[in-house]
Amino acid sequence: MEFRYAYQGHTAVRNTPTASALSFVPDATRPPTHFEGRLRAGIEFREAISALHDVVISDLRYTPKDRAAYKAWLAQQEERDLIAAMTRSASVRSQIERISRELQAVDQRVSRRMQPFYRAQRRYFDYLYTRDYQAWLVLDPVITVHPDQVFFECFSKDESTYGCLAARYEEFDEVGDRACGTTNIDYSAALYDEFQKIRTYKTTSLKVDPGGFEVATTGEETLREVKIDLPDSWVRGFLQVSSAMALPATTVDLHPLDVYNFCLFLRRHKETRGPRSMRYCLTPGEPVKVVFEPWNHVIECPRSVYEGPEATEIRVWGRRRIHILERLIPVTHRFTVHLLGKGMPSFYVADMGSMVFTLGLSGWTANDWSTAGNFDLMAPRAEVDDDTKRRVFEGLRETWLATPDELSARLGLERSTVLGALGAWAQAGRAIFDLHAGVYRARELSRDPLPMDRLRFASEREETATHLVDNRRVRVRSQRLDGEGHLNLSGTVRDESRQLEVSARIDEDERLRAAECGCRWHFRNKLRRGPCAHILALRMAAARAR
Repeated sequence: MEFRYAYQGHTAVRNTPTASALSFVPDATRPPTHFEGRLRAGIEFREAISALHDVVISDLRYTPKDRAAYKAWLAQQEERDLIAAMTRSASVRSQIERISRELQAVDQRVSRRMQPFYRAQRRYFDYLYTRDYQAWLVLDPVITVHPDQVFFECFSKDESTYGCLAARYEEFDEVGDRACGTTNIDYSAALYDEFQKIRTYKTTSLKVDPGGFEVATTGEETLREVKIDLPDSWVRGFLQVSSAMALPATTVDLHPLDVYNFCLFLRRHKETRGPRSMRYCLTPGEPVKVVFEPWNHVIECPRSVYEGPEATEIRVWGRRRIHILERLIPVTHRFTVHLLGKGMPSFYVADMGSMVFTLGLSGWTANDWSTAGNFDLMAPRAEVDDDTKRRVFEGLRETWLATPDELSARLGLERSTVLGALGAWAQAGRAIFDLHAGVYRARELSRDPLPMDRLRFASEREETATHLVDNRRVRVRSQRLDGEGHLNLSGTVRDESRQLEVSARIDEDERLRAAECGCRWHFRNKLRRGPCAHILALRMAAARAR
């Protein structure tokens, strides 16, 4: 999937003894989006934008060691040993030594002549890293200007980590002219070094430069076009984040020192065997306890008391990615952790007052959002016609942010219908769920509509489920509401020569809370990797019947 951008100039940071000015150059091909303001807390912004940079460059995928050099050395040693064994006489050894000295001299001459090439090659890669950062990163960060805040979003190269930095307007002493919307910003490696120069004794201004939208005239710099070819899995993974954030979760408030203790323990210990997980042991009214495996080391959080309704234990993997939060610990008032369940994603929300940093982690480091998460399959799945979807999106665009209840009351639609439409727009990249504020926001990920025919089915399971429903292989036996208002489904699904008993429980927000199926896939994975095709088919068939 190809993304194209056009920037008029480069994003720059101008540092003087008394001020720092951050001027981001937006994509000139997108609708005008601009903002200008003077930051009140420059240090908090410096640490948060640096943490966002850590998310962008994060790539914890396993890469095997390159043993080519070792094998070449080993072959050379074997050849030398063989020659030494065959040549025992002094005369032969003297000849070998003479030839070796001659070869060393030749190697030194060649090395001296190659030095200019090596220096030029190093300069080229340094230039590429500094000026054409898109060759090193995957996608420029997305910036969105809203009536109440401006926020940056990014996604890691390994498709497992999401970052969002939101700065409310209370963070700014002065807010100038602004135009709401979403755009990509030019982001280079040199910016990170410039961000580190922000100080408390300097005034720091943030500007999304509207000059980037001016038409170039004679003598001005022409537009710089950038083309990035992204895999479908990366784009789909970015879209999965909104669906995961909208799911019900267990919420825990942590003191910054508790997060510091987590990071300190992981810095001091390196596991050599599994399991490599963290177990959150939560008991109502008692301090949070976290067990680090395989050492079974317990870190108790006396400053953080769990206030949930019932005791639970949640296990998560990919814990070393929380080191991204280390720079935020001194400037954060509290961390709120949202745990979706065992082996499922977790979100760490750092509350810095008027700024909020959200770190989203998939269930495992190697388990990216798109191929193994499929959290959109557990999100609201109400079937909504195109006209209603457009009404909901236009209603959201009127105010740029709203809760499902507000949209339902304003548009005169049922809440489930609004949730279904919002879920569809989130999957289309045109809306996002704000985990901290609890609202949906209009945010267009790309200038052009995404090719939903390629992104429609996030997995083979969803495509298989659609095929089962279309071929009438699903029989819904019962649909009943329990005392909590949850819809309980039961029925059978005929897959090939088998007939499977399937059941599912859906809450009042149309989200899948529990399910059972007799297939091998569900037996091995449960809901840790989303529902199986048969559970999804039962849900789709029940929705059509309703």
